[in-house]
Amino acid sequence: MDQFQAILNAVLPVFLVIGGGFALRRLDWLAPQADQSLLRLTINLLIPCLIFDSLLGNRAFRSADNVLVPPLVGFGSVAIGVAAAWVVGAWLPKRHPKTRSTFAFCTAMYNYGYVPIPLIMALFDRETLGVLFVHNLGVEIAFWTFGMFLLAGAGVRQSLRRLLNAPLATIIGTLCLNAVLAREQVPQFFLNAAHMLGQCAIPIGMLLIGATMADHIRSIGNRGGIGILGAAAALRLLALPAVFLAVAVLAPLSPQLRRVIAIQAAMPAAVFPIVLVRHYRGDTETALRIVLGTSALSLITIPLWIRIGLKLIGATPF
Repeated sequence: MDQFQAILNAVLPVFLVIGGGFALRRLDWLAPQADQSLLRLTINLLIPCLIFDSLLGNRAFRSADNVLVPPLVGFGSVAIGVAAAWVVGAWLPKRHPKTRSTFAFCTAMYNYGYVPIPLIMALFDRETLGVLFVHNLGVEIAFWTFGMFLLAGAGVRQSLRRLLNAPLATIIGTLCLNAVLAREQVPQFFLNAAHMLGQCAIPIGMLLIGATMADHIRSIGNRGGIGILGAAAALRLLALPAVFLAVAVLAPLSPQLRRVIAIQAAMPAAVFPIVLVRHYRGDTETALRIVLGTSALSLITIPLWIRIGLKLIGATPF
């Protein structure tokens, strides 16, 4: 199969499921009242099951580099984005007291979970998926550190308290479990149950992303702001992917981590920062414009960047 066709076959189902969530909200089949329950279910049960199923007995973690380096790369990728967006944000019109900090945070935070997980599951092996979750440990730390600092003015200690959640506990716990227990020693019925629940996590998460977009799609065009979207898109979808891929090509990294970076480089802005911006009274319109605008444009850019990235690192999808 042609490589670009394989990439499209992995990308298009993701957008179809997100589009399904959009349609379900518009048809009122997925009511807003259900969002919090589904989100709690996904974060506290389904995602941990997927992580456990992917990490336990994963051969990639026989190398210490795949345990220690990916979180550093994940944190660094967000830190670079924050620094670049903070500089660019100084030139943007101040529409709100927190416009610059909102712009920096939302532009730097890419969609590191619900979109790349199904892409890596479709394109690569279980070892690469496991490294993605460990990489995302660093991204999650960066999310709360920079989010709380930029939007709430909180210190490092308060930011780190927010890290106490089920997915991160599962990542750390399963990595520790790998040191003392083989996958074959875990009862098969337990592994089967974790696998079944884990397979539900990403479709439900993507449906919720589509429903959230349906709720806020009209906000993109409110009161102008084309310059803000243009600046965010230039960074998130053009400049930062090039930086990510330069790291993947030039740095001495494992093949699995290179694949993870190649996929993450193509990602648009993450959706969840909208929640944090609203909670801490940031510039919600700017957040919505960045998230929804880059997500729409990524329909074009994701397949192109993935193709470029895989070619540069010499990786071949299934």
